[in-house]
Amino acid sequence: MKRWGLTIPLPGVPLAEHRKIVEELPDLGYTDVWTSEKAGTDAFTPLALASQWAPRLRLGTAVAPVYTRGPALLAMNAATLAGLAPGRFILGIGASSEVIVRKWNATEYAAPLRRVRDTLRFLRAALAGEKVSEAYETFSISDFRLEHPVDPPPDIALAALKPEMLRLAAREADCAITNWLAPDDVPRIREQVGPGLELAARIFVCPTEDKVLARRLGRRLITGYLTVPVYAAFHEWLGRGPDLKPMHDAWKLGDRRKAMELIPDEVVDDLVVHGSPGFCRERIQSYVDSGLSTPIIALIPTGDRPFGQVRSLGPI
Repeated sequence: MKRWGLTIPLPGVPLAEHRKIVEELPDLGYTDVWTSEKAGTDAFTPLALASQWAPRLRLGTAVAPVYTRGPALLAMNAATLAGLAPGRFILGIGASSEVIVRKWNATEYAAPLRRVRDTLRFLRAALAGEKVSEAYETFSISDFRLEHPVDPPPDIALAALKPEMLRLAAREADCAITNWLAPDDVPRIREQVGPGLELAARIFVCPTEDKVLARRLGRRLITGYLTVPVYAAFHEWLGRGPDLKPMHDAWKLGDRRKAMELIPDEVVDDLVVHGSPGFCRERIQSYVDSGLSTPIIALIPTGDRPFGQVRSLGPI
């Protein structure tokens, strides 16, 4: 099945105003809606609404951090969505970042690979309806069982950027989710997860032919994300370290404006899809042609209300 996803909520649109566009998405060719969780809406509430607005869509979290909820609460969140959308919900979990976990949520950020692994294993058991009493490496659970198990239990996806986490996803998850990559990067990710695993990626899309505007908006996002250590390491592994070093150097000196200016146009054009809607659709398809299973559009609006842009980016 060809998948074509959208990130909700859309920027600048209150969640309560999303019903009309979400209802339209299946007829526009979209198969999925996915959420993120940073400093806006939580990962689950928009999907609860979408489950009732558009019963044909698959729903996914990309991602719910494993540190900011206890394991049992994460299982309850997942079971609730799976009950609202049987067979249509995929739980995406990940380590998130030290900024979100430690600075914003006052929680220790330690051993991310092991914490994600342990949370995945706990969720497998809990969502299957088992009573869980287990001393995992990073936490312990005693006598937990969901009061309302779900059938079928949801698939579980792992957010993964570098080889160890990607290989963990290949061994134990149903899907790997990645972020901030170009079409030419997809084969390197696919090599780590193998040919059979679903591979999803959030793709930042700015549907405008104003290159100056698109690159300005793209640079703002790139400095916000790629200066985070986990993303810096990811792009070092992908081979963009030399191109991004001037940005990192300026950022470390506190010169945010200079950091944005020092991102080469080629890097922006690699990582942010921009151009006419037709060109954007072709560029998104090139990710799929390179080995991506599920593109997840993250719309970068250009000032107008974004519903028309969403309609223009549907594959139908």
